[in-house]
Parts: sequence; structure tokens; C-alpha cells
Amino acid sequence: MYILKTVKKNLIAILLTAATSLCSLPGAAQSPPFLLFTPVVTSGLISPLDIINAGDGTNRLFIVGRTGRVKIVSAAGVLLPGDFLDVHTMLPPGDENGLLSMAFHPNYATNGYFFIYYLTTNFDIRITRFFCTPGTNGPVNLNTGVDIITIPAVSVSYHNGGKMNFGPDGNLYFAVGDGSPGGDPNNHAQDGNLLWGKMMRLNVDNFSTPPYYTIPSDNPYVNDPAIRDEIFAMGLRNPWRWSFDRLNHNVWLADVGEGAWEEINYRPFATSGGINYGWRCYEGTHDFVTAGCLAQSNYVFPIFEYPHNSSTGGYSVTGGHVYRGTEFSAMYGYYICSDYVSGNAWLIKPNGSGGWNISIQNALPTSIVGYGESESGVLYAVALTGTLYKVTTNSSGPLPVTLLQFTAKALTGYNELRWKTTNEQNLSYYEIQFSADGVNYTSAGRINPANTPSENNYSFQHAISTFTKLFYKIKIVDKDSRSTFSDVVVLDKKQVTSVKVYPTLIMDNRLYISSDKPVEEMSIFSTDGRKVFQNPLNNLSGTINISIPLLQDGFYIVQVKLKDGYVNEKVLIQRK
Repeated sequence: MYILKTVKKNLIAILLTAATSLCSLPGAAQSPPFLLFTPVVTSGLISPLDIINAGDGTNRLFIVGRTGRVKIVSAAGVLLPGDFLDVHTMLPPGDENGLLSMAFHPNYATNGYFFIYYLTTNFDIRITRFFCTPGTNGPVNLNTGVDIITIPAVSVSYHNGGKMNFGPDGNLYFAVGDGSPGGDPNNHAQDGNLLWGKMMRLNVDNFSTPPYYTIPSDNPYVNDPAIRDEIFAMGLRNPWRWSFDRLNHNVWLADVGEGAWEEINYRPFATSGGINYGWRCYEGTHDFVTAGCLAQSNYVFPIFEYPHNSSTGGYSVTGGHVYRGTEFSAMYGYYICSDYVSGNAWLIKPNGSGGWNISIQNALPTSIVGYGESESGVLYAVALTGTLYKVTTNSSGPLPVTLLQFTAKALTGYNELRWKTTNEQNLSYYEIQFSADGVNYTSAGRINPANTPSENNYSFQHAISTFTKLFYKIKIVDKDSRSTFSDVVVLDKKQVTSVKVYPTLIMDNRLYISSDKPVEEMSIFSTDGRKVFQNPLNNLSGTINISIPLLQDGFYIVQVKLKDGYVNEKVLIQRK
């Protein structure tokens, strides 16, 4: 399956968003809502991939099937008989092929035009425009179809991407995968002469004259002879579902990974063009094939990535939407996405300080391949197995507890975990989990809650004497078996005993490292996981005086590389 050929990135990006210090959580944001996937249609859908609305006031949902059939679900949630569109004779066989997406023109209610994105029998990618009388349920006359653009095949057919959206500027945007069976060996995503591995932007308001589209004059590469004018952004592997935030039009893009990490990218709409997402030079924030690549500052890195495992990650990301509906206020403003294989989902929301609050929820339906919104902002998800879900939250909202503080301290023969809560009720237990790599976690034990609304203090002793670095988090479970996780705290013996980075408030261009061990190099990362400075130190030790470049004011992570590991320290640059 297209979504199963995937993967991505480095633990740094997760830690930068999850832990504000190395060993304490001074405060906690409000717990995210507990998501529910409520079945709406359970039969009659064959290999559905996409959910869209026509924007015509009918509040119908159009369910796009990989086999070439588009079905309609009425505003009342009823699957209508027959097909709105049937193009199955135009499609090739294969799991990564077929009808992948559909988009209605912003003026569909008056002009009747819509567009489909599909693989031809020659495995080319093609966008075709059709006409249907507005307000009717089809079937669409295939003779109304005119081809808009064809992207010639570069391989049998892999990583076809395909999601189309009309932007707030009225142009048609669509994202294409690299077309590679794995690893992008021919570097399609970085080749400006190919449309594979790119996002495109076209003006499709030319309804009468072939090729029925024009290039917007402000497309970012129109003056660059090395890059096709249609291209809006580049460096994508397999963008399996992306969306505009319907409130502010910001771009959220999920890119399926190669072999280790999955990623979520975010860009404000105003700066979403003319950027390079980095594939195949980088798999998320991690080096992939950097030979021949530009300096790292030329690429945009994801705000979140998760590893390939079933507990805290997955194997194939499905991008979603920012919830802007009115029915569930607890969900408002959260970007919701999930993993096709593991059934894990993530809720991502700005933290108000330039970073992100990111939480995971387990045990949701697997095989989710697409999300979509109704005209009124209701969020839906569809599973390839044929179920349409409404994404909701229950009336009780988030878990009934507020985590005020979570700290970890290394003592002789054991580590002591302490946390403070308030507003507890109906909780079942706290489970303390630990990890040596920040990816694979094991249970260290459980603590029963007090279940009182007043302030509660807990401590747990984890018997362990030999370790260099450990990651801890708390799984909070209520009596309805709902669960959520605390942020991660890190115990790093190297940082405590042998390495010091100072000052943590930098008001000039000087930074010092005090280490009784040889330091191989130091790097500085921004809070989105991007490396902004690197200095080889050639195994110096003692007090090392480093001149750093003029960086924008804000928080950064200084990473010190030793022979046997890394030490991270959060610093604030504030020259004003």
C-alpha cells in the first residue's frame, strides 16, 4: 500500500517539543480532549481514500474510492445509492494506484466544475476536470471531462501523493510523491525539471482553451530556469494528506517516511511557497543522503516526527485537519492526525510561546487513510477497509486531572520521580514508564491515585543504578480506560557530573562549555529541530570558549557531542 511504504527522524525534534528542561516539567497545559471515532457508514464504501465537500450549501460528503467510484453521504449521514462518478475503466491495477483525490471548484455552486487526481493506465498522474449540474447527485457524464495536466510516469508507480485543495487565493494546489520505489535513488524530489516530489499551484479558471490552466504570476520559481513554473514547493517523499487550516489558511502537511520516521510539517500560508522540505537529503530532521545537498539552512524541517514502532509511533502517517467546528469546543484549534498501522493519533496545538503542545492517544482505529471536513466544520475520517467515522470527543472532555509538576532525580541505587496534580477524579492509576532511547518504553510500576480535587503529591522510586541517560513519562489512565501521557523528562548523568553549558541566558555572542571529557563537537538547534550552528571541537576538554553567530532572539538547544553520547542544554538568546 502507498501509505505503508514509509518512515522518519531524530529524537531531538521530539524532545524539543516535549521537554522544556532536562529534568523537570514546571507546569502543564490543559489536557487535550479524548478523541472518539464514531462510525457513520459501515458498508457500501469500497477502498475509500478521501473525503471532501462541494461547498455548495448542501453539506453533502463526497467519498473518493481508490477503485474509481465516488459516493455521496447526505447531510443526514446516509450513504446514497449509485455513484456520483465512476471512472474505474480509466485506472490501472495496483495498491498504490487509482483515483486518489478530488476537489470542487470554489464556484462549483454556479459553474459545476470539479477535478480528480488519478493514475492513468500508463501510470502517469493526471488531473481531469468534469462538469456536473450543481446540486444533483450524478451520475457525471464522462464526456464532459477535459484533461488539465499529465505528469509522465518515472517508474512503475510508487509514492503518488495526490491530495488536491483549492487555496484561499482560488488556485488549485496538489502534492505529488517522489515516484520512487524507495530511497528516491534518482533524486526526483530535488530535481526542478520534474514535478515528482513537489507541491504545485495552478490557476484553473481557463475553462475554454487547452491546457485549461495558467501559471500564477507570483508562483515562487517563475524566474528560475532550473525549476518548473508549476512548482510551489519541493522536497517531498510521499505527502499522504495535507490541508489548509480553514481559519487562517496555514498549511499542514504529513509526509510518509522511508524507513525510520514519520513527519508533520507546518507553514504559515504566507511563507508556504518557495520552500524545500528536504527529502531525500533528510528524512525529517535526520540525514538521509546529504551528498550534493545544499547547506542545511536551505531546507524546512518538520515541527513533529515520530519513530517506527507501535507504542509511541507507527509506520505510515495520515495527515488530518485543524478542528474548527463548533460542536466540540474542547477539540477547537487542535491539528489531528494518525498512523495507518498503529492506530495512534496525535493532537498538536501551539503552546503560545512559539512551540507546540503535542499529545498521543492510543488504540484508535487502524487503516485510517484520509480526513475531511463538512461545510460546517465537522471532522470525518475514513478507513481503507470501508468505514466512515465522525471524529468527536465525549461529553466528559479531557481526563479529569491537571498535572502541575513532574520531576526526576538520580539518587544512590534508584531514581526518584515526583509529580503534583490537582482536580483528580475517576482515575484508575498512574503508570511510570522509562526508556533508554526515548522511543521504546517499559513500565517501571504503577501508583494508585488519591482521586481528590485538592493538590496531590506523589513519589515513585525506580530501582536502577547503572545508566547514562533515561527518559521518563507518566501514563494517566481513568476508569473508562481512557489514557494520556505526561511530557517526557530526562535524567542525564553526564550532564550532572561532567559537562556544563553556560550561560543559559546569552546576551552576547559567547558560549562556554566546561567538560572533563573530550568534546567532539557542539551544535545549536532551534525549537523546531533545525540545526542552526555547528562547531567541531576536536576533542577539547576543560573550559571551551565558543563564538556563536548572530541568531534570532529566542530559545535554543545546545547539544554537546562526547565520545559516549550527547548532552543537551536549553539556552535563551536575548540580546535586546
